[in-house]
Amino acid sequence: MKKTFLTLSAAMTLLLSSCMTPGLGTGTTPATNSTGDVLTSVLGAVLTNVLLGGSLFDQSSMLGNWNYSAPSAAFTTQQALTKAGGNAAVTNITSSLASNYSNIGINRSNTSFSFLAGNKFSAKVNGIPFSGTYAYNAQNGEISLKTATETIKGNVTKTQKGMGLMFDSTQMANILQKEGKVSNTAAVQAVSKLAKSVDGARVGFELTK
Repeated sequence: MKKTFLTLSAAMTLLLSSCMTPGLGTGTTPATNSTGDVLTSVLGAVLTNVLLGGSLFDQSSMLGNWNYSAPSAAFTTQQALTKAGGNAAVTNITSSLASNYSNIGINRSNTSFSFLAGNKFSAKVNGIPFSGTYAYNAQNGEISLKTATETIKGNVTKTQKGMGLMFDSTQMANILQKEGKVSNTAAVQAVSKLAKSVDGARVGFELTK
């Protein structure tokens, strides 16, 4: 309850400071048709980008095919988000991710994740397929993807458009280099550096059905 209260308080602070604050995660601007629309957008943005205490999936809602839509970033706590600079920090990270993903060649047609019944998953990153089993904790949004060669740990959270699947710097580098066979080392290092740049940051993909 304390984390949720802090999250909602932060949302109200953002709302009062500016009704034109860009939305977190994708850098979009909240709807401004009414005060209610702005409040809903700001609340959704803040909840989306705080992994612990944010809005999470139950496992049944995760099932299905999800395609890459945009870069996604989040923080592990409200304190980490605030310390990093809040909305501006997330906007800067996702903007930099978009540039590096473009350099790598990641797009909707070559990057996707499918979560299946029986805790199985299949995925493509940069057009390279891989699969295995997964374990998901609906209480904290933590997910483990187990392939034939390794286990990759990440975080899942709801976004305004779908699902955010995010990782720390080491795990994100594994997803891109080991699973996606990305040869653009500079771009991979830049993505990893973004996740390392701020304590508590997670970076990855926003996915939609």
